[in-house]
Amino acid sequence: MTKRFDPYTHPQFDDLIKHAVAPRPICFASTIDGSGRVNLSPFSYFNLMSQRPPICVFSPLRRIRDGSTKHTLENMREVPQVVINIVDYGMVQQQSLASTEYAKEVNEFDKAGFTPTASELVMPPRVAESPVQLECKVREIIELADSPGAGSLVVAEVLRMHVQEQVLDDGNRIDQAKLDLVARLGGDWYCRVTSENLFRVAKPLRSLGIGVDQLPQHIRLSPVLTGNHLGQLGNVEELPSDEEVEALRTESEICDMFNAFIGDKATLQIHLHRKAAEFLDAGDVHKAWKVLLLD
Repeated sequence: MTKRFDPYTHPQFDDLIKHAVAPRPICFASTIDGSGRVNLSPFSYFNLMSQRPPICVFSPLRRIRDGSTKHTLENMREVPQVVINIVDYGMVQQQSLASTEYAKEVNEFDKAGFTPTASELVMPPRVAESPVQLECKVREIIELADSPGAGSLVVAEVLRMHVQEQVLDDGNRIDQAKLDLVARLGGDWYCRVTSENLFRVAKPLRSLGIGVDQLPQHIRLSPVLTGNHLGQLGNVEELPSDEEVEALRTESEICDMFNAFIGDKATLQIHLHRKAAEFLDAGDVHKAWKVLLLD
């Protein structure tokens, strides 16, 4: 059962969708107006939309109370440049403080305690504390509506990226755990990307997987294996050979399992599926398949 929530008639829709469409990366945008006044403000309607050219899109919303636009948007109309500073856990409280609606003449770098550092290709300064800073030119601003809460899509082309050395490995690749990113959820909630909650998923483009539809019925309808497990099993090009499967049958743990459930095929199948699930959770899809093909 699901409940329906229409965007223009249900009073909880705005809150619900911010909880549901999450986590959202944070665009900590530094801009400058025609008089040289700097603004720094976070936006969670943000993401990377193109690789070549590298394009980021974020959306400052009109204020709910009166439909007025924010200083960031006004600044980019005067000076079509922006620095997108990526937010890590070490600066999350300060970036939240910078979201306060200070007067236009107030510099949020000062209020939030951040260090401005000169950009190389654009006028707005970068946030020195940010692990990754993207100098961008604003290619286009698309007004979605002029009503309160309406967004203005800012299409920003990345001209130069600055990355703190401490988050890079010897090959100039970002260590995902060291980056320590945070993201916005609904309400006051955030989440943090730590080494404990990182995991890899093999990209299906690297192989032509057989697909879940090709799995034997007892595997596809298993009460043990989850949808994630089935996705892993379907993302293989070919199954282990008969010789590989039979070689596994000689391992002591597998032998003990077959001996323990002689004449009870249903229970044996459950235990084999549990063992396969263990291998899948450990990322060993090939061995999981060998276990399942023993059945």
